[in-house]
Amino acid sequence: MKSVLIIGLGRFGRHMAQKFLENGHEVMAVDFREERADAAVGMIQQILIGDATDERFMETLGIRNFDLAVIAIGENFQTVLEVTVLLKDLGCKFIIARATRDVHKKLLLRNGADYVSYAEREVAEQLAIQFGMDHIFDYVELTPEVGIYEIAVPQKWLGKSMVELSVRTKYHVSVMATKKQNKIFPLPHPSHVFEEDESIMVMGTIKDVGNLK
Repeated sequence: MKSVLIIGLGRFGRHMAQKFLENGHEVMAVDFREERADAAVGMIQQILIGDATDERFMETLGIRNFDLAVIAIGENFQTVLEVTVLLKDLGCKFIIARATRDVHKKLLLRNGADYVSYAEREVAEQLAIQFGMDHIFDYVELTPEVGIYEIAVPQKWLGKSMVELSVRTKYHVSVMATKKQNKIFPLPHPSHVFEEDESIMVMGTIKDVGNLK
């Protein structure tokens, strides 16, 4: 479980918060608009009304205690940049920000952002999954319940084959491919022995994939 700070409760921020909460993470949200905070009360338990560009206010949040922060403000790039710099100065471990132009993305990455998205709902959900779990490297949604995930090989799978592990029966996922040195090898043979220097693409629900740590 991770501790996540969401700054901004517009459409993008609400989608991010909802997905993080669905995946079992703790979420605190901040917005300076009282009406947006009120609209999200039924979903998010911890909501503060305040100005994320105000250093004194942000210091009260204990930024270093969050595993990541999402700057879900899209209307004003200057504000996004100011909040990014402030979060970095306050010791934020990982910052996800939004951009609408390539030049903005470059500026955000140079000034403290660790990842910059052009996202709305679909990518918001993908980011929440990808950054909510350390062992998930990438994700493609197939249906609202099922997706294909690139993950690290679970420690308990190393040195064993799919046959030995009874992957589908025991873990309820299907191994679609392996990846080694940036090369993808589709549909591995059931006798394939998993190695530490490869990743795997598995198809399943987020719950089942989350249990593969």
